[in-house]
Amino acid sequence: MSALSTGDLNTLFSSARTYNGWKSEVISDDLLHELYDLLKFAPTSANSNPGRFLFLRTAEARVRLRPYLQPGNVDKTMSAPIVVIVARDTRFYDFMPQLFPQRDVRSVFAQDTALAEDTASRNAILQGAYLILAARALGLDVGPMSGFDRAGVDQEFFADGHWKTDFLVNLGHGDAASLHPRNPRLTFEQACRLL
Repeated sequence: MSALSTGDLNTLFSSARTYNGWKSEVISDDLLHELYDLLKFAPTSANSNPGRFLFLRTAEARVRLRPYLQPGNVDKTMSAPIVVIVARDTRFYDFMPQLFPQRDVRSVFAQDTALAEDTASRNAILQGAYLILAARALGLDVGPMSGFDRAGVDQEFFADGHWKTDFLVNLGHGDAASLHPRNPRLTFEQACRLL
């Protein structure tokens, strides 16, 4: 496998930004399908794929989310063409016979709630990160965030209790005028160790 070009790396990482303002361009359902069809191939533990994605495409759907947002997140979320609720399926293991047919791992997760919760949470958050990278690869901009009432969002959108919210991602074509100067990052020496 060869390395990506510098331009591709800039698109995914170096030049990519978190957007707070959005152009009013419509994002097609076909593009959302393409987005999922990319991110689904990224790795998860035992191919568990516990991530679930609720795409809020309409103003009416976003209005349902509004009461649960912290005040500083309202405008940027209400103006985003798409808001993705990145969640985890607490019963992800029901799909394990399909996703990991080599052996019975469904019963392992079904009998160990702590293991199932840890696996679901960690891997769904990973899948949310894959969504961010896939969106950027497809020419979209993102604004991932916390800063909302997770329990309220779960009650509003996932009342059956099987899906649990992890974080939100505003999605669309960002308005560069909304960008703030980029904050610094830690150096290699500050964040890494070599053994």
